[in-house]
Amino acid sequence: MIWILIFAIPFLVSVALTPLVRLFAIKIKAVDQPNERKVHQTPMPRLGGLAIFIAVSVALRMFTDLTADPLLPIFLGSLVIILLGIVDDIRPLSARIKLLFQVIAAIIVVVGGVNIEFINIPLTDKVLNLGNFSYIFTILWIVGITNALNLIDGLDGLATGVASISLATIFVMSLIMGKMTIMIITLVLLAAAVGFLIYNFYPAKIFLGDSGSLYLGYMLATISILGFKNIAVVSFLFPIVILAVPIFDTIFAIIRRFRNGEAITVADRGHLHHCLLAMGLSHRQTVLVIYGISALFGIAAIFISQLSLWSGLLIIAVLLIITQFGIEWTGVIGDTRKPLTNLFLIIRNNFSRKE
Repeated sequence: MIWILIFAIPFLVSVALTPLVRLFAIKIKAVDQPNERKVHQTPMPRLGGLAIFIAVSVALRMFTDLTADPLLPIFLGSLVIILLGIVDDIRPLSARIKLLFQVIAAIIVVVGGVNIEFINIPLTDKVLNLGNFSYIFTILWIVGITNALNLIDGLDGLATGVASISLATIFVMSLIMGKMTIMIITLVLLAAAVGFLIYNFYPAKIFLGDSGSLYLGYMLATISILGFKNIAVVSFLFPIVILAVPIFDTIFAIIRRFRNGEAITVADRGHLHHCLLAMGLSHRQTVLVIYGISALFGIAAIFISQLSLWSGLLIIAVLLIITQFGIEWTGVIGDTRKPLTNLFLIIRNNFSRKE
């Protein structure tokens, strides 16, 4: 019964608050205007993260002790992120200012004792202790994942849905490992995100805005550290697999912009969702395809956690091959050689000749 309440309360608060936040966003002119890079054609209220944040805060206050570690530093950092996002939704800030406050939020978490202390070395029983570098590494991880989710927030319901799938995956894995605190946090976040998704899925009535995408990205980054920092086998691979869609999309964007001689902060229309749209998929189909990809990686992460090391690495190898095919098929990093596609064509042609 308690788990039903843990899900129901943030879900209902999110559902009830989102229309009010939408009206508030319109009143204060926190509205996303269409341009040549964006997909939507009409002005759209944003600030959706405010509804999610309030719903999560209410539920966590009811079911956890927000003043206790590790929740206190995470919550304080989230306050910085949500305030940053709200201001940016009202009046867009420069990339440098946003990065500065993201780093401040990450430092609050690190000072509060939440950090990546070591990385397991695959195929060995050894670990790489990061020592003082753990602070820098943790800050980079939090800032990186925070921005990764923000970068994929280009279609109605896309970032919210991908975050929800990642949260559901972390919940299942924390359930398997018996991590009660992580179970509560992820279930609360998932419920609030799903409640908001009712209004955010295509055709959206409100956008996440930076307040939502930065907040969800920040929370995913921090709870992934809490959930997997002490697992004995390839621990750092789990959050990477779970968050593969935003991570790979960000990496591909950096590669693409580097190849084009552009700054990595320059926005473009080369993200995965842009490529799928250019291939002829509809708005809804594109979102559902990316949901499916995210779910595939999430399910793989759960299987990896329950299998032997070699079996887990085999699954990761298969995922990497699938990813390479995806790169070649969609052209997400621009025009490039297509070794796997070419190999497939050679094999197919040889079989055709034999027949």
